[in-house]
Amino acid sequence: MSRQFDRRAFLRRGATGAVALAVGPGLLAACSTDDTSASAKAGGGSSPRSGGTLRAAFVGGGASETLDFFNGPSALDLVRARAWHGTLGNLDPSAPDGVRYGVLKGIDMSDDLSTYTLHVRPGVRFTDGSQLTSADILHSLSVLAGKSMLPVHKMAAANFDLPSARADGDLKVVLPTLRPVADGRMILCQGNFLIVKDGTRRFGKGMPSCGPFRLDAFTPGQGSVFTRYDEHYGHVPHLDGLELRSIADSTARAGALTSGEIDFAHDLSPVTARTHADDGNVEVVPTRSPYVVGLSFQMNMSVEPFDDPRVREAFRLAANREAMVKTVFDGDAVVGNDLPSIGFPDYAESVPQRAYDPERARKLLKAAGADGVEVVLTTGPETPGMVELATLFVEDLKKVGVRASVRELPAGQLYADFTAYSRMQLAASYQMPIPALSTYQMNTAGGSPSAFGWKQDEVDALVAKARAERDGTAARKLGAQAQRIRWDEGNQVLPVFKPNLDAQTKGVSGIRDDLFEQFPGFAQASLA
Repeated sequence: MSRQFDRRAFLRRGATGAVALAVGPGLLAACSTDDTSASAKAGGGSSPRSGGTLRAAFVGGGASETLDFFNGPSALDLVRARAWHGTLGNLDPSAPDGVRYGVLKGIDMSDDLSTYTLHVRPGVRFTDGSQLTSADILHSLSVLAGKSMLPVHKMAAANFDLPSARADGDLKVVLPTLRPVADGRMILCQGNFLIVKDGTRRFGKGMPSCGPFRLDAFTPGQGSVFTRYDEHYGHVPHLDGLELRSIADSTARAGALTSGEIDFAHDLSPVTARTHADDGNVEVVPTRSPYVVGLSFQMNMSVEPFDDPRVREAFRLAANREAMVKTVFDGDAVVGNDLPSIGFPDYAESVPQRAYDPERARKLLKAAGADGVEVVLTTGPETPGMVELATLFVEDLKKVGVRASVRELPAGQLYADFTAYSRMQLAASYQMPIPALSTYQMNTAGGSPSAFGWKQDEVDALVAKARAERDGTAARKLGAQAQRIRWDEGNQVLPVFKPNLDAQTKGVSGIRDDLFEQFPGFAQASLA
């Protein structure tokens, strides 16, 4: 299945709509693979490759898509960027430090946890031939990420003194912490910290990059085209090229796959995936724990009726989790326990599973004077199963006396105005697989807007203490205490963890060899 890379043909297809290219925010994909093993000799076309161009489809971000991933409003902007730019590293629960390094060869912590030293991998080169140095790391972290409003970048700014970071020669960056943290590697190496050349202010085709692919073309809301970068520091891609296309509808992505328009379809709906389970030409590949997505509902504690803890508990007890798993996902999902990050070492396994108890939910609502309360659950098709799950939850709420209704926004609109989103009464959400304490720090601590009115100093202190603890056992104990309080008093209903149901044509291989299965990478992908 070796095909030649044809940029003009791709752009014609995008312009004429041969494949239904539609808007939507999408999930992350196209991770670069930053293997540091001896077999991954950098540069010079050292890795074996099959050639050809792999065509992959994702939910896109419409006309709002941008090449500036530090401020990009859609997840697909980061998908594109990860194929284009090198990353500090990626989370890897099996690695000694919990991360797999990219343009870095390692990160050291001082004994008192006051500074981190980032060691730059020697020999990494941008596409213009220049060598990546500490100045590029500093610019990307302090100047660009430090001013970004995206939560993952704000998390770094909340933990590290980015303006005080300094270079120690060409291959070291000294990064002070704002407070002692022992999990700084996992903050910096979530796969979202991508490196551009020192002085970069504008993002466009032709700018120097150091990821596995070079960007050749980009049309917002339609797609992007890449060719292999033969001097990539990690795995030189096996492929000649890569096309990332925006197709909002799950059925349309599957149709493009079966018709031969694409080779890989990201995150199909459970119903669509089931229809192709017996197709001999298509392989459905679900992601595995911990790389599963938490689907949740956020109760805004700043507004009635969720300022009352009895109402919040009633809503959690009203969720028929087993029925949700069976009905929406045909059993191919995991029951959630109102806590994110299942499968990671710091997830609180000791917290008991919440029961389905509609009778107690009714009693709590009555005691709170909220019997018959009216609520609107706002959701959108941000990931398959999200709208269907919200619909079932509303039916569960009706059974305990809540006058509940669903408000479904078009694809890509739920998070488009995040300030408005954070003020909603009851809102659907999804959690990407990130360790539990990092998730709390990024999304919830200190009364973050994404915390929906939750502000609990006791829990913030426990999380901070756990994150400053070098002993793993002690850190997990403190983290479990914090999560138990969140489970008892919190404002999140998280009933289901779902795998991404990706699909690919027979002959495609290597995609699962990259980290973050729900964010498929293509540096090791090949075509038969």
